[in-house]
Amino acid sequence: MTEPLLERRALNRALLARQHLLASAELTPIQLITQLVGLQAQAADPPYYGLWSRLPAFRPEQLSDLVTDRQVVRLGLQRATIHLVTAADCLRLRPLLQPALDQALTGARGRLLADLDLDAVTRRGRALIEERPRTFQELGTLLAADHPGRDPAALAQVLRARLALVQVPPRGLWRAGGAAAHTTAEHWLGRELDRSAPEAARDELVLRYLAAFGPATVADLQKWSGLTRLAGVVKRLRDRLVEFRDEQGKALFDLPEAPRPEPATAAPVRLVAPFDNLLLSHADRSRVLPEAFRHRVMTANGIVLGTLLVDGFVAGVWRLERENDRATAVLRPFTALDRPARTAATTEAERLLAFAAPEAPDHQVRIEEA
Repeated sequence: MTEPLLERRALNRALLARQHLLASAELTPIQLITQLVGLQAQAADPPYYGLWSRLPAFRPEQLSDLVTDRQVVRLGLQRATIHLVTAADCLRLRPLLQPALDQALTGARGRLLADLDLDAVTRRGRALIEERPRTFQELGTLLAADHPGRDPAALAQVLRARLALVQVPPRGLWRAGGAAAHTTAEHWLGRELDRSAPEAARDELVLRYLAAFGPATVADLQKWSGLTRLAGVVKRLRDRLVEFRDEQGKALFDLPEAPRPEPATAAPVRLVAPFDNLLLSHADRSRVLPEAFRHRVMTANGIVLGTLLVDGFVAGVWRLERENDRATAVLRPFTALDRPARTAATTEAERLLAFAAPEAPDHQVRIEEA
């Protein structure tokens, strides 16, 4: 029996619905963070913009309070990149995603660590960061004193890979700044990592991914998580999933009850956060990011710009500029916007300015012509 076909536009609408970008979410910030299995947080501000774009009444202090109260934390998880997740997901997911973190100790950096007692480095590092939070630079210097001739940055990365390191406030607070200082999740949260039932945890990870990002291929799942060999997990869950195929004939898996809106469903103009997982969680990103625009959104130095969605697809990028009393939202569409899209984009940019720069007396929107 041939599986039903889902064309690109159908995949787009399914993704937007699950990401709460078709209609704003009626959830609390911590509920949304849980549902999305965390927010990409390479920089401090993107999670705030990610919540703003999805929650109609979100205020920055709501997330800052969650960080300060240790209800959410920032640490390396999916793809070994920094994510903001709930405390419960930190403890549950960090052991599961250990293989993705192990990649940090391979290649050129691994050669710098040849013949080094990694267990000894880890024990020493744990003692240092549980004494007080420390930056990687400080850790590298202290560890290098115990291991003369070793590269300090490589020594610090041993701890990043082998310990569940969380970034402590003021890092991650709105407009607070501060260097990234780390301690262990166990020390910060007062609880041990959850290493129980790893098979059940992998199953849960796949199901939660599909709920937030499906329908998806096994390759998509592996791209999002940074893990490999997940085909066996999907096979084990097969009786709980439905199967489709995409326009290339690849198998797509999904939850039976998950939303799959009609392709013709209207999608509002949105401004999406820099580094948003909307763009980073599939091997084939064309369901939201046209390939022709990828290099204009994802720069050569690893930056992922804030994006403008028109009719559900990336159609440009945005940035904020501040000068004296003026805050400007700059929109750079990749093709000319028609009048309704231009009006909607301007309205969304004004909403962004009210959120990001309420203190600035002068708000302006500038659209740089394609």
